Amino acid sequence: MGGGRAILSVLLFLGIDAGATEPGWPQPVDDNPVVGLLLADQLELRNSDAPDLLRWDVQGWIGTDYHKLWVKTEGEDRRPSPGGGEAELQVLYSRLIAPFWDLQAGLRYDRLYGEGPDRDRSFAVLGLEGLAPYRFELEPALFLSAAGDLSARLTATYDLLFTQRLILQPRFETNLAAQQVSRHGVGRGLDDLELGLRLRYELRRELAPYVGVNWLRRFGDSADLARAEGEQVTDLSILAGVRVWF
Repeated sequence: MGGGRAILSVLLFLGIDAGATEPGWPQPVDDNPVVGLLLADQLELRNSDAPDLLRWDVQGWIGTDYHKLWVKTEGEDRRPSPGGGEAELQVLYSRLIAPFWDLQAGLRYDRLYGEGPDRDRSFAVLGLEGLAPYRFELEPALFLSAAGDLSARLTATYDLLFTQRLILQPRFETNLAAQQVSRHGVGRGLDDLELGLRLRYELRRELAPYVGVNWLRRFGDSADLARAEGEQVTDLSILAGVRVWF
């Protein structure tokens, strides 16, 4: 028995597939396959004193355990149409750097549209995505625009299970900017703070309708720019939507 293990160890060291030389041995298992996921975390309609919003937050990836290509998009469209809105698209390369943590780098494109001329910006992106202690999902990221404007975002979510199907998800998001960009309604310092609470019921793991509330508050120069555009500084909305993944 000891001699057989020694021979097997030598063969593996030399890169020889010993299993292929023995009839009836199972083929090696591919433990690093290419797989993918598409998740629509938010597909919802928000109702408040401001115009109603159709809101989306969708992301997907394809790759292996260590290397992935991510595509993320989020935004909102004001109802009734035409009311304008904003959309964001990110294309990122992701590399596993620690258990449950990926380093991500790539490009981001923003577009504001409405009755006036459309406005867009592009950014370089550097961020992290992973699972912190106590199962908090975190997404911190830095953005550097083509004009040299630096900004940052932190998103955090947590799933609180009442049952295996009924799940409450608190969500926290904040944006900060190092420079004021008046054309895009961004002030220097703390830009905004958004808190959400969504209660979903998983009809299947892949399909979960939900209801909830969302609170948004702009601060400082960003609040002044919002008032100048006729937008609300504080907004509390009731929402309903569906979460799906494939």
